[in-house]
Amino acid sequence: QVQLVESGGGLVQAGGSLRLSCAASERTFSSYVIYAMGWFRQAPGKEREFVAAIMRSSGTTSYADSVKGRFTIARDNAKNTVYLQMNSLKPEDTAVYYCAADQNFQRVRVAPYVWGQGTQVTVSS
Repeated sequence: QVQLVESGGGLVQAGGSLRLSCAASERTFSSYVIYAMGWFRQAPGKEREFVAAIMRSSGTTSYADSVKGRFTIARDNAKNTVYLQMNSLKPEDTAVYYCAADQNFQRVRVAPYVWGQGTQVTVSS
């Protein structure tokens, strides 16, 4: 099975930037193929919401309207890593951010097969 490990979360002031990383690795005997990866977030009292996704092969991306122009998702296939560059951060961006992976680009944006454990991002006003 694929294992996802996030890093890069922390505290940042409003207007600042932060980059999240998600390293994907397959466990022993796993034949799962990662085709798409993405990011979700969940703030206290709110449902988990889609943030961004990327196709590993082509680099095609998809973004939630709330982060367009501010967040950028990218991948480094050689390192099996996906990044989320977050600029112009707002207090409402505060949430636990989860990395996700799936074999299907559409499904990874809705109900990913594999989830990371999450990393906290806190934006102060």
